[in-house]
Amino acid sequence: MIPDAVFAQTLFGFLEPVSRYLHDDSVSEIMINGHEEIFIERAGRLEITDARFASDHALESAVRNIAQFVGRSVSADHPVLDARLPDGSRVCAILPPASRRGICVSIRRFPKERLTVDQLLRYGAITESARLFLEICVLLKRNVMVAGGTGSGKTSLLNALSSFIPSHERIVVIEDSSEVQLQQPHAVYLESRPPDAKGRNAVTIRDLLRATLRMRPDRIVVGECRGGEALDLIQAMTSGHGGSLSTVHATYPHDTLHRLETLCLMSDVELPLAAMRAQIASAVNIIVQTSRMNDGSRKITHIAECLGLAENGQYGLEMLYEFKQTGVEAKSGKVLGTLHATGARPTFAEEVAGKGLQLPEEMSG
Repeated sequence: MIPDAVFAQTLFGFLEPVSRYLHDDSVSEIMINGHEEIFIERAGRLEITDARFASDHALESAVRNIAQFVGRSVSADHPVLDARLPDGSRVCAILPPASRRGICVSIRRFPKERLTVDQLLRYGAITESARLFLEICVLLKRNVMVAGGTGSGKTSLLNALSSFIPSHERIVVIEDSSEVQLQQPHAVYLESRPPDAKGRNAVTIRDLLRATLRMRPDRIVVGECRGGEALDLIQAMTSGHGGSLSTVHATYPHDTLHRLETLCLMSDVELPLAAMRAQIASAVNIIVQTSRMNDGSRKITHIAECLGLAENGQYGLEMLYEFKQTGVEAKSGKVLGTLHATGARPTFAEEVAGKGLQLPEEMSG
């Protein structure tokens, strides 16, 4: 058995052409489009680099070494690899013939220090009023979905929100590739596993979710809903496991609920659409929408409360906070604007007062 430290050193040796970017904290993503074209993302902007791999074979060796490190296989028959590096960076690789221009690799890097809510405040991604409201939502065990596009900061925001969970609670985290890093002492981390080369021994998110319900969780955190496991999460949320957190790809709060609908339909459980909508509307309490702005910054653009189903069978949503863009700074291109409370009050305002908590003044007024 090769020691992890030796394996890691060997692996980073294969990745030597991009090693300077793997150690540069200002780089958030490395995109390899064939062995001769490498881009990086820095401060939300894409830059082409002069880095190169010696050949397609050298790049393929690096990808196969990454696959070996996480115990997965990648080949022309199984051309897609989801994995992670020893430092926690997430890797997605696609081999020909699925990739027409040679091997494509994307390495998503995560800050060594976990992003905190205080840092989000300093960066202008959230306001103090919205921070206080989201803390109340987590303390009152409202189910929260963080929605946004690729690279909009969903996982970072999920990590930050998890800091509001009381330290005495037991949290079970379920992911495809480990990204969520909680600060609480009692956290259990579970990771799915794809099938082997013969299609056996897969452990899916759905398998882990079902097992989690027998592990006495106070909170369930699913890194990202991508498929039929959404239905299992929705059912867990409605069966006494309040305070669950997850992320989903969606561009607007209304789209989030319809996206969950589509994911639930990908499960092998056949439910009437009306029944499925009723479960989703009952399970999801708060939607936090994130977005990457034109200047590369990430901001919370909406916080909405799901009010259940309206008489016409459509989802009812109340916007509690909205980001209002006021302009763009001429020299820097920086997006100007603020996340404001809309004046609407959450339906659980009385419960907030009953727990001895107080809504933000901006919302109370």
